[in-house]
Amino acid sequence: MDLNEVMIFIKVVQAGSFTQAAKQLGMPNSTVSSKVSSLEKRLGTTLITRTTRRLNVTPAGQAYFKKCVQGLEEIKSGEDEIAANQGEPQGLLRITAPVELGSSILPSIVQNYITKYPKVSIEVILTDRRVELLTETVDLAIRAGELKDSTLIGKKLGHTNFLLFASPKYLKAKSEPLHPRELKDHQCIHFTPIGSEAWKLAGPKGSLMVPVPSRMNINDLTMVKNLTMSGMGIALMPSFYCKSEIDSGKLVQVLPQWQTAASPIHFVYPAQKFVSSKLSAFILLATEPMKAALGD
Repeated sequence: MDLNEVMIFIKVVQAGSFTQAAKQLGMPNSTVSSKVSSLEKRLGTTLITRTTRRLNVTPAGQAYFKKCVQGLEEIKSGEDEIAANQGEPQGLLRITAPVELGSSILPSIVQNYITKYPKVSIEVILTDRRVELLTETVDLAIRAGELKDSTLIGKKLGHTNFLLFASPKYLKAKSEPLHPRELKDHQCIHFTPIGSEAWKLAGPKGSLMVPVPSRMNINDLTMVKNLTMSGMGIALMPSFYCKSEIDSGKLVQVLPQWQTAASPIHFVYPAQKFVSSKLSAFILLATEPMKAALGD
C-alpha cells in the first residue's frame, strides 16, 4: 500500500479537480494524475472518471474515499494522542469560518496562537459553504446559527445580529427614518443571503416584515459595507462587522431599537475520545477574544 497515493486521491476528491488538488499539494498536475492512476491500477478499478469539463467519482471511488477518510481519522487521532502526551501543542491545525466573521475576528487570534506555540502551523479556510469536518479533515469550525448535527461538539461563543447602518453623509442628505416602514422611501443596500425584497426586524413590540425595494443586491458584505460608507444607502450588517467603523464615525446606527433576531455563534468540532493539545490550546486561547468581539 502506498499511503501517498491514498492521500493524493483523497485530496483530489475533496478539491473537486486534479488541478486544484495539485495546487493545494504543491505538486505538478502530472504527478497527481499518475499517482491516482497508479492507485487505480493497483486496486483494479476506476475510482475517478475524467472529462475535459468535470471530474466524477465512481461508486467504487466514493466507497473507497469514505473508508480512507475514516482510516486517516484513526491515524490522526493516534498522532494527536502522542502529541498531547508530549505536552506542547504541535502539528497542523485546520480551522474554517464564514468569510466576514473570520476575516474580521480571526487575524489577531491566529497571530497570538502562532506566536505562543512555535511548533504548530495553521490553515484557515474562510468560506460561506458548510465544510464537512470529517471528510475534509478540518479540526474546528466557527459557525453561526443553531446546531443540527448531533455528531459534533459545540461550544457557544456568543451571538450576532444584523443592525441598520448608514453613513453620516447619507443621513445628512436624507432625513433619518423614525420607523422601519419609512425604509421604503430610502435607498437600501441588500445583502442577498438575508433577503433581497424584505427585512424581518425585531423591535420593542415584536417583529415586523418590512418590504424594502432596492436597486443594489449584493452577496458580499465587504462590498455592502464599502457602499454604505460611501453614502449610497442604508444596509443591514452584523454588529461585530461594523464595530471599527462605528468607533471611527464612518458609520452610524439607524433605528437602534430594531434589529434581526440573534443568531448564536459556536466553536464546532467532531466528537472524539481524545481532543488534541493543538485544538484544546486554540479553543482556550480564542474563546475570550471571540466573546469580546461578539459583545458577549
